Amino acid sequence: MRTDTIHNMKKGLIILLIATSFCFGFAFKTILTKQPEDAAKLKKVTGIGGIFFKCRDPKAMREWYKTNLGLSTNQYGSVFEWYQGADSTKKGFTQWSPFNEKTKYFEPSTKDFMINYRVENMEALVAELKKNKVTIVDTIATYDYGKFVHILDAEGNKLELWEPNDIVYEKLGKDMGSKTTK
Repeated sequence: MRTDTIHNMKKGLIILLIATSFCFGFAFKTILTKQPEDAAKLKKVTGIGGIFFKCRDPKAMREWYKTNLGLSTNQYGSVFEWYQGADSTKKGFTQWSPFNEKTKYFEPSTKDFMINYRVENMEALVAELKKNKVTIVDTIATYDYGKFVHILDAEGNKLELWEPNDIVYEKLGKDMGSKTTK
């Protein structure tokens, strides 16, 4: 055989060995780092569902935001309408609501705000949170427009988790004659 043919064969064999080693290494790493299927599929927070805060006069606050910042307000605050990143054909909503400063809704937290997070698969998420010793304030409440539960974070802030039914939520707003802020 010619020297350049042998040299090319050696080169090809070395490239094949490197590629094979890479593939085996990648496969081995995948096997070692593969999560259980349930954990891999469990989505946790998918977005902000709402921002709630205490104030002296919620009605005046809603009017101020309507007049000065252009929010489309209703008796509960304002609903922001947007399209979901995972499926841009689906709408999503975020609620903005001022609460009376004397509300007990944020308890047991002593803070003047509460954030609502949009989640998926509420039951599985709550089960995982319980395993992690997260304080679950109440039980899952189910309504036509979604499921809700309240938890406390590491500093005692009350958080609301919402697994929304955006289609029903939008219909409720339309039935109330409310416009969304876009």
